[in-house]
Amino acid sequence: MLKTLTRPTNLIFPLSYKVGLVKLIKKSSSRYNNFFKTFILSLVLIFVFFSLPSTFDFFSQTDSENTKVQLFKDKKNNLKEIRKTKLVNISNSINRLPKQIKNIENVKERKKLFIQIVLPLIIEENIKIRLDRKKLFSILNKNNNSIIEKKWLDNKFKEYEVKDNSLSVLKIRMDEIPVSLAIAQAATETGWGTSRFAQEGNALFGQWTWSGDGIRPVAADSNSTHKVRKFKVLRASVRAYQKNLNTHSSYFDFRKKRAIQRDNNNKLNSLELVKYLDKYAETGIEYTKNLKKIIQQNSLTELDNVNILTRSNKIRSLI
Repeated sequence: MLKTLTRPTNLIFPLSYKVGLVKLIKKSSSRYNNFFKTFILSLVLIFVFFSLPSTFDFFSQTDSENTKVQLFKDKKNNLKEIRKTKLVNISNSINRLPKQIKNIENVKERKKLFIQIVLPLIIEENIKIRLDRKKLFSILNKNNNSIIEKKWLDNKFKEYEVKDNSLSVLKIRMDEIPVSLAIAQAATETGWGTSRFAQEGNALFGQWTWSGDGIRPVAADSNSTHKVRKFKVLRASVRAYQKNLNTHSSYFDFRKKRAIQRDNNNKLNSLELVKYLDKYAETGIEYTKNLKKIIQQNSLTELDNVNILTRSNKIRSLI
């Protein structure tokens, strides 16, 4: 029987070498275990860190808010340029106020940023009303109206809470709010965008609610049940504000004066209309005086005839 010849192992790996190899393996294994433990621990810490909502919000909001602020530094969005061209790009509107607006120490800069944020929102909602108003008068000038036009009228009667389908009431209610007046009220109600209600609830105009989703004022009386109404986006706050002035009984005189201005020269004068908003706040006449001061000090009437920037000739002709 043939024997298989093998070389002695000791000839390839001497005993001293094998002892050293074992020590090396043990040492390497220890290092690997330590590395593995450290790696796992790091992953756990990272997971816990980013699982915290505040951590994620910090990074996402910081980037988002920097983008927002940078957006309004561009020439086309600059307030000085808007005053000059009388045009604003409504596609650059944003849904929330940047939190860092509170940290802008320069009052002039903070005001400028706030105006640049709310201006396109107000103008966009005004233009929607303007187009509806044009359609309304077009329908009224016809002897016969189509089924679609009649249905449109029914929807507008509901939207503007018009009883008995009164066309004369609808004409008075379906109208714009002067840009300068809306900005002044938003500035007053939010402290130029710094209030808790504006930051947390997108509430630009301090509207109260007794049944809807809202934020309870810290200084509210214990017996008080009202809250400041919350909105998902800033635009919704503007829309609700316009509906409030256009439908609530407290602002009947405001709407009446606006209709008179329309009949006289078709131009709205915010400095006159502001006198009829004394019921908007508990301070009454002092509130209207403050609004008038804000309009004048910040030259807000210069923004009343600003229009949207558009390349469409059709849209330009309509507005």
